[in-house]
Amino acid sequence: MKVVIQRCTQASVTIGGRLKSSIGPGMMILLGIEDADGNEDIDWLCRKIVSLRIFDDADGVMNLPVTSVPNSGILLVSQFTLMASTKKGNRPSYIRASRPEVAIPLYEKFIARLSAEFGKEVQTGEFGANMQVSLVNDGPVTILIDSQNRT
Repeated sequence: MKVVIQRCTQASVTIGGRLKSSIGPGMMILLGIEDADGNEDIDWLCRKIVSLRIFDDADGVMNLPVTSVPNSGILLVSQFTLMASTKKGNRPSYIRASRPEVAIPLYEKFIARLSAEFGKEVQTGEFGANMQVSLVNDGPVTILIDSQNRT
């Protein structure tokens, strides 16, 4: 699994002109899933995400996790294009991205696990939908994590 984590002051997902989800301060997370991913990847990534100290403490130092930020939220959006390969030619290949029958159950498990680790409901987009994602990246702070490269 690959995630792009962006610290934000606000983020939202709109589908078909209707607001699906929105958060204030917190994390906007894009999630890519491949066939090699499983429950261990979900557990490891969710613990890592809520423990990342990327929010400022009283001294302005990035020293706090999202769970220590008052009224924080997490917005999770599936994004198969994170699995793109650009090694050959100019048209990205998405062959590494899991097909929906594999990805959807993992995505749903990821949402449930991340919500449990976070201690409140994680907001989401809609798997497979054409979404308009907006965010105000705070910092900017953007972190990339690949669960297949843990060591």
